[in-house]
Amino acid sequence: METPVDHQPVPQPFYKSLYFQVITAIVIGVLLGHFWPETGAAMKPLGDGFIKLIKMIIAPIIFCTVVVGIAVGKTGGLALLYFEIVSSIALVVGLVIINIVKPGAGMNVDVSQLDANSVAAYTKPGQMQGTVDFILHVIPNTVVDAFAKGEILQVLLFAVMFGFALHKFGGRGTLVFDFIEKFSHVLFVIVGYIMKVAPIGAFGAMAFTIGKYGVSSLLQLGQLMATFYATCLLFIFVVLGGIARFHGFSIWKFIKYIKEELLIVLGTSSSESVLPRMMAKLENLGARKSVVGLVVPTGYSFNLDGTSIYLTMAAVFIAQATNTPLDITHQITLLLTMAAVFIAQATNTPLDITHQITLLLVLLLTSKGAAGVTGSGFIVLAATLSAVGHVPVAGLALILGIDRFMSEARALTNLIGNGVATVVVAKWTNDLDTERMTRILNNETPDLADAPEAVLDKVEHHMPAAPAR
Repeated sequence: METPVDHQPVPQPFYKSLYFQVITAIVIGVLLGHFWPETGAAMKPLGDGFIKLIKMIIAPIIFCTVVVGIAVGKTGGLALLYFEIVSSIALVVGLVIINIVKPGAGMNVDVSQLDANSVAAYTKPGQMQGTVDFILHVIPNTVVDAFAKGEILQVLLFAVMFGFALHKFGGRGTLVFDFIEKFSHVLFVIVGYIMKVAPIGAFGAMAFTIGKYGVSSLLQLGQLMATFYATCLLFIFVVLGGIARFHGFSIWKFIKYIKEELLIVLGTSSSESVLPRMMAKLENLGARKSVVGLVVPTGYSFNLDGTSIYLTMAAVFIAQATNTPLDITHQITLLLTMAAVFIAQATNTPLDITHQITLLLVLLLTSKGAAGVTGSGFIVLAATLSAVGHVPVAGLALILGIDRFMSEARALTNLIGNGVATVVVAKWTNDLDTERMTRILNNETPDLADAPEAVLDKVEHHMPAAPAR
């Protein structure tokens, strides 16, 4: 007889919990970076090493979970619908708040005096020839190349094609299906090993950030940062909180459930660093593996709520700082062109309808490639401007100094948004065990929250029967 998964073990000492270890590491990292900045900056390899360990495992995990998800589920269309609706709300929220607060008003910045070279490192890697080239980039040269380079969109494309092909085989594909599913179990065990060094990674990343940029960089342009953080909180507790309440769960309890992951993201500024464990926790929460396997990896490219808020707010801030008036009706009309149009106006660069349409198409594509990598929001904006070639990018220098700190709020918002999206889509498709979710969120099964990888996959998944011939 199988032991029930919701038994009550002896509570582990507080100092052994990942939550305590990560928050302690972050505090020590901040202190080291502040009082001994050179030593703190030298801790960068610790953070980089942890993120590389996670990135090492992400591509195969995404492949396995997406293939299994497509083979046994049918949630992709609903997930994309949710992503587009909520991302659009995030854009509007950022646009409205930045126009109300106006943190850039009165700065009187002359864009011609800004150091364009300071953003060159961001614009050059992201430079593309056009929309067609971006689409072609999603197609890997070889399957091995996609996995070797860790290109998330390329891995997703191959996984989707493989999943649909496997689904078409029906029962005849059971052997391949079972191998991929069991292989994913092994990968999540590896994730459990990697997470044991998460406090070291969080310590190194935070010590480097404070040591290199200093606390003073938090104070400079502080009003923009405060406005952005407040807007992210507003979006999380009002928008996502309302969505969660409508679907039968508390956003606050959900945040408490993923507190360890949030702290790791806070230390590393990358939501990618917890992608595997987040998938484990959502499956543990009661969402079916097929839904988690599709929604979470896809959401890392298509459901970036924090990045959407950032793009509109950063762009309008630049316009305000350069004393360029922006009519609110005009802003709403050009909302989807987001940051690029606003910077163009801020630098008095005329945009005819052809440039605007080109800008829109490129931005719609590049924004979907901002998987949870540190600083990806800034790179997306820079890549878009570089791809179009008509809009000067010097205005980005205004926010370059504080972007590293703003990326933390982006990553946290993205992570929470993707978690909520997974639960919601699972409920839409009747793939959510609501009783289990309620028990876990009410702390009736605390052991499951501490070690989700240890209790995964209690229910075996099976390929659908082969179609009749």
